[in-house]
Amino acid sequence: MRVVAGNSKGRSLVAPPTKTTRPTTDKVKEAIFNTIGPMFNGGRVLDLFAGSGGLGIEALSRGMDGAIFVDKDMRALQAIKENLRSCGYEAKAEVYKAHYKVALSALKKRELAFDLVMLDPPYAKGLLPNILDTLVKNELLHEGAQVVCEHDAKTELTSPKTELIVAKREVYGMIGVTVFRFQ
Repeated sequence: MRVVAGNSKGRSLVAPPTKTTRPTTDKVKEAIFNTIGPMFNGGRVLDLFAGSGGLGIEALSRGMDGAIFVDKDMRALQAIKENLRSCGYEAKAEVYKAHYKVALSALKKRELAFDLVMLDPPYAKGLLPNILDTLVKNELLHEGAQVVCEHDAKTELTSPKTELIVAKREVYGMIGVTVFRFQ
């Protein structure tokens, strides 16, 4: 696993030593970022269910100004911190150990909004519709924000909110990716 492009291109990333984390492959990561815009001119990214932090770090490498990483597994948080340190992004990032519902509530209280949200929750739990709904209700998205959802390839993900428009759907083997744009 590595950073695919940008300032930290080629930098190796560590994965947490756990079977509950499923790091996004370099091939899928590259395809995602080619879809949403290969490079960014600033903005803030939220990497929820961050695992290794690979998606948020990729966004930082490609020009995002700052990132918030959230995971509830301590081993994942250690991997994220190690990856941020190795890429030199510690000053651009906040890392939190929290359940996603608590994290989204805390972000609302801080009145934060994001330009890019990366969602890669456990596939079997069906969490994505509720999270998408919460992102809109809690006003956590800037106008034009993109929300990237990784899910099982068999799932046809739709938004519970009319403000989230499906911009792209792709399947990469067993992985489905749906990208929403907030309008």
